[in-house]
Amino acid sequence: MMKKETDILIIGAGPVGLFTVFEAGLLGLDCVLIDNLDKIGGQCSELYPEKPIYDIPGVANQTAQEHVDALLEQIKPFDYEVFLNERVEKIDEISEEDINSWKVTTSEGKEFIAKSIFIAAGAGSFEPRRPPNIENPDRFLEQGVSYSVRSKEKFRDKNLLIFGGGDSALDWTVELSDIAKSIKLVHRRDEFRGAPNTEAQMRELVNEGKVELKTPYVIENLIGKEKVTGVELKNFETKVIEEVQADELLFLFGLNKKLGPISEWGLDMSNKKISVDTEKFETSTKGIFAVGDINDYPGKLDLILCGFHETTLAVQEAYRRSNPGERVPFGYTTSNTKLQKKLGVTD
Repeated sequence: MMKKETDILIIGAGPVGLFTVFEAGLLGLDCVLIDNLDKIGGQCSELYPEKPIYDIPGVANQTAQEHVDALLEQIKPFDYEVFLNERVEKIDEISEEDINSWKVTTSEGKEFIAKSIFIAAGAGSFEPRRPPNIENPDRFLEQGVSYSVRSKEKFRDKNLLIFGGGDSALDWTVELSDIAKSIKLVHRRDEFRGAPNTEAQMRELVNEGKVELKTPYVIENLIGKEKVTGVELKNFETKVIEEVQADELLFLFGLNKKLGPISEWGLDMSNKKISVDTEKFETSTKGIFAVGDINDYPGKLDLILCGFHETTLAVQEAYRRSNPGERVPFGYTTSNTKLQKKLGVTD
């Protein structure tokens, strides 16, 4: 059985988990990342690698995968290990003098001893919501049915139907309008939950004839034998059903979120998220922190940049746990020549 000691064990290898490695590295702390996916990057890499991100400070826009790649480049100088395709099943407290540590056991039987645990698991484990009232839509997976965009080229020169009323549906309607042969955006009402600016872009594309907006409609049936050839749509108000041809269907109804074993660890919860303070972003259990979309506190926003702020403060407390009685050696990276040398910065 593998056993390893580390300063910080991070559950989740998405953007916030990766940035935790950077902040820990600045303070000389080593990290272990564990993720149940088969790749680094969390939802960014798994669900929307080619989706543009516009709200990272100083970066006008980059795809989700480019963002993950940049974070990986940023943490190259630091000491960390990644374990994929496994999840944390159990945590046990270990008392050591005046501070507690944690024994962490994974689904693969590995054991880790960590001074601090950072839960950066995004929304937890997740799976896409299927279209309601459609029996076994997955029979057409990769044969016309998709729940995410992993490659925009898949939709080039295709007659595409996008279903949904949130940010993802609006974002991909705008993003794919230049390469798809045709796009129809289907929603049960003419009101959307996404960013107003993106909705305005979508409606401008509708006015220009580049997108057809079909509201208020719901999907009634899939048409096709081995591959999707179209759908039956029902007008939500008139109940009239019409047949629409399509090459590709993109269902963007959001995710079913499951906390998995996290819900059994005795942490205080709120709105199916982990409650934290806003000083250290520590949970109700000392030494366990929750950062990113997994946590909840007054004024919480589910933004990557908010997760970066949260984990920066949490790492300060993690340093105190790994180095009892020592002052946190805070310093600006612009003036720390020793750090600059480690990062490969030269005059």
